[in-house]
Amino acid sequence: MNTQRAKYPFAILTGLTLVGALAGCSTAADGDTTTDSGTGTTESTTAPDTADGATTTGSYTDGEYTESAEYQSPNGTEEVTVTVTLADGVITAVESVGDGDNPNSKRYQTEFADGIADVVVGKNIDDISVDKVAGSSLTSDGFNAAIEKIKADAAS
Repeated sequence: MNTQRAKYPFAILTGLTLVGALAGCSTAADGDTTTDSGTGTTESTTAPDTADGATTTGSYTDGEYTESAEYQSPNGTEEVTVTVTLADGVITAVESVGDGDNPNSKRYQTEFADGIADVVVGKNIDDISVDKVAGSSLTSDGFNAAIEKIKADAAS
């Protein structure tokens, strides 16, 4: 009788393990995010939305563009300034500078700035929508908003 009771939790655990293993084999679908375990970065596979709900796509004039955008953190409203260089709609260089006053905000903004180039350089600006970079998940909100402004500036 005791062995029969022990079989149920074992069967449940085995089934959950199998489901988890199979889910790990799937690829990211549109709208999913992927994480690079080496850099700790997460990137979304969907195009970002602008503030008014529309998505800006199309051809862009080559050049360097700079925009700032605000985002909310536990320390209040923060701002990030983003500079990108575009060539044929592809980001060839990026710089992100935060203005955080709080030491914690500064740390996350610095980590974001140090890791963002690995995520976006070499990619089409229409394909960029970052969720988390090097442990910083809130700075990406400001970054994505600044990218939308840059797309509007560069639209030809």
